[in-house]
Parts: sequence; C-alpha cells; structure tokens
Amino acid sequence: MIAAIDAGNSRIKWGLHDGNDWAAAGVLATADARWLAEAAEEWPPGTRVVLCNVAGAAVGAAIADALRPLTQPPLSLHLLPFHSTAECCNVSNGYANPAQLGADRWAALLGARALTGSACLVVCAGTATTIDTLTADGRFTGGVILPGFDLMRGALAGNTAQLPFADGAYRELPANTADAIVSGCLAAQLGAIERCFATIAGEAGAVCVLTGGAAPRLLPHLAIPVRHEERLILAGLVGYASSLTARSEEA
Repeated sequence: MIAAIDAGNSRIKWGLHDGNDWAAAGVLATADARWLAEAAEEWPPGTRVVLCNVAGAAVGAAIADALRPLTQPPLSLHLLPFHSTAECCNVSNGYANPAQLGADRWAALLGARALTGSACLVVCAGTATTIDTLTADGRFTGGVILPGFDLMRGALAGNTAQLPFADGAYRELPANTADAIVSGCLAAQLGAIERCFATIAGEAGAVCVLTGGAAPRLLPHLAIPVRHEERLILAGLVGYASSLTARSEEA
C-alpha cells in the first residue's frame, strides 16, 4: 500500500492506494495536521508514506511528529521523502534550478504525465493558482503563478475601503458589485489559463488538467479542452513511490 499526503496552504489531503485504486481518502485543515495520526492508524502495516509539503516547516514537523510513532511495530510505516528533481517518472524538469520548483507542482506534473501522453497544461487552483506546461514528450517547459480566486477576492476586501469579500455569481456583464468582483476574479483566472493553453492548443490531443479546491469554480467557464482530476497531486506521489519500488526491484 502507498499513502500519499498533500499538505497545502489550507488543507491536507491524503489517499491510500492499493496499486489499482484508492482504498481510502480524507481531508483535514492544515492547522489540524496532528490528527493525521488517527487516519494513519488504520493503514496496513508496512504502508509506504510519501509526503508533499508546501505548507512550511512547522506543518512538516507536525506531520512527521504525528507519524513517527507509527513507524515502529506493529504498523512499521515507511516514510519516503519527496522533493522536486531534474527527472522522474518520464518527466524532465525545465526549471533553471529544478530543486526550486514547488513540490506540489512537480507532483501534479508527474500525475498528469501518467494520465496523458499529449501536451497538457497542468493547473493547480488553490490558495495560489499555478499553470504549468508539459510537452508531449514529457518536458516541463515552465509555468506561471498568480493569486488564487479566494486570494484575489480577499485582496480587494482587505485593501479597498468599500469592496466586500464578495460571494456573487459569474456574469458576462455584471450589474452589481458582488457579481462584478466574482466575475472579475474568475475572468483573471480563466484568462491566464486560456492564454497559457494557447501555446499548445495546436497540438494533437492537447488538454488542460485541472485540480485544486477552486477547480469547480473554474471548470464550467473554461473554453478549452479540460479534464478535472481531484487527486492529481496524490496520484503523482503514488507514481513516484511506485517508481522507487520498481528501481529497488531492478537493482
């Protein structure tokens, strides 16, 4: 069994994979990292645990502290480190400094490569929105980062005198302030994604692979081929752990 853990800025998502499908999954607030131990106590003995953490050192330490007792018998969990590298799982990292690429972006790219052999745009829509380009031959050629949908709304509410944290609806021509804010923030997200997708739109089978908590907000409005994968980062982590096993068996 492989347990994949994705610790983001707002949420920790985990999934238990049996080699064919997800056997269990869960979500908790990043602030509640210590409670991950309760889920882990139900994992089979010898489970390999791979962690992607972009929530900072304190959260990483909280997760490590929660799981460390479970690395002893009877569970004997195996903790596997994960970070960005120059190459993994048939994906090459085109960052000038490959180690500087966020681990969540790298995991998402690995997950997307396992889904499609076509050129794709890998979009993680969370606290921040990341938009990364993956070529048909598996090269990550670069990407952009922008504030996420909620972060944009929060910036307007926190830095202007009269604009609220709006909960309106998306409209082509908004006629009230709440709709205007929501529509503007969504348009910024959609425009960035569609602009980046234009660089690969002419390639056969090109697709946008979308994940993250804000994905359902964006999905209905994207005017490009799109595939929603809720557990994309977790899938990339499972692929990474599986590749380690394959290499050890070959050695």
